[in-house]
Amino acid sequence: MKMTIQPTKVTVRELTSGYQDHAEAGVVGYGGKLDIRPPYQREFVYDDKQRDAVIDTLFKDYPLNVMYWAVRDDVPEGDERIYEVMDGQQRTISICQYVDSVFAFEGRYFHNLQPDESARILDYELTVYLCSGPPSEKLAWFRTINIAGEELTDQEMLNAVYAGPWVSEAKKIFSKNGCPAYGLGSAYMKGSPIRQQYLETVIKWFNDGDVESYMAAHHHDPNANELWLYFQAVIAWVNSTFPKYRGLMKGLPWGVLYNQYKGTSWDSAKLEARIADLVQNDDVTNKKGAYLYVLSGQEKHLNIRAFSPAERLAAYERQAGVCPVCGEHYELNEMEADHITPWREGGRTSAENCQMLCVEDNRRKGAR
Repeated sequence: MKMTIQPTKVTVRELTSGYQDHAEAGVVGYGGKLDIRPPYQREFVYDDKQRDAVIDTLFKDYPLNVMYWAVRDDVPEGDERIYEVMDGQQRTISICQYVDSVFAFEGRYFHNLQPDESARILDYELTVYLCSGPPSEKLAWFRTINIAGEELTDQEMLNAVYAGPWVSEAKKIFSKNGCPAYGLGSAYMKGSPIRQQYLETVIKWFNDGDVESYMAAHHHDPNANELWLYFQAVIAWVNSTFPKYRGLMKGLPWGVLYNQYKGTSWDSAKLEARIADLVQNDDVTNKKGAYLYVLSGQEKHLNIRAFSPAERLAAYERQAGVCPVCGEHYELNEMEADHITPWREGGRTSAENCQMLCVEDNRRKGAR
């Protein structure tokens, strides 16, 4: 059966009738007949500017973009929600919250409006497309209209595709500013939990970067305990390995480091001493990389400062263009700058520690 789409008009008065926000238990409106945030929908992510733009549109009687409601064909007995919002959740919640006087627009709450103003808002007509069809068609339509509209993050889209008990439980842990994952690890995580970036990051850590295959495998799991326990273990390992916190630690790939190095016995005091030295070293231009370097020993994480053109030229003139390893003469552009005393052995990026080697000898030295 193919999707059928029927346009209709709904007033703000009808939309906001019976509006109730039960947080994780759901959001309803339209006299209790509309599920405003079905499982595949993301959280409310509009900022104040976007929310105000919706209300400004109503005041000016400008047309608001079309909304899409799915007609449910699997309504359990006793459940009055016969529609669910496929597209338009952010606008719907903005309108309902304003009429419910949750926030003020241009300094006035809805209950502050004059009777003619409030009537004009309540009588505003929204254009709604009622979509009927099998769940697979609804989901495909949801993906299509969201590609064309307000951009969903990749994780928000995957939450919609794999909506079910696992996603619902995972969102309780990873998807609110006050969620348990935020409380435990916000000092170490980048991104917004409400835009699902915490959830996405942790799945990537746990499943070697492959988010979708993990969600497909756990689609119908009753809980997300496995991921939550893993995240707690990662943060506990970070706290014990690097007990002194620095802002530099925020946003590092801690799960990846935990996966690779959790089996090694580290001396936290020695690690801290090396990090403190690296952070103060002017040659290190990527200070955050100090944490990766002390674990891996790979200088690439530090982005060590290169010799300047003046330092390179001075060394070339001092050597009269002769490579000190092979004794052959080269032009300046045929040579590369090298630390006489290697950086990892304490050599600095300075004129005194600079020599010019031919490309072949420099590569050979670097490989040792």
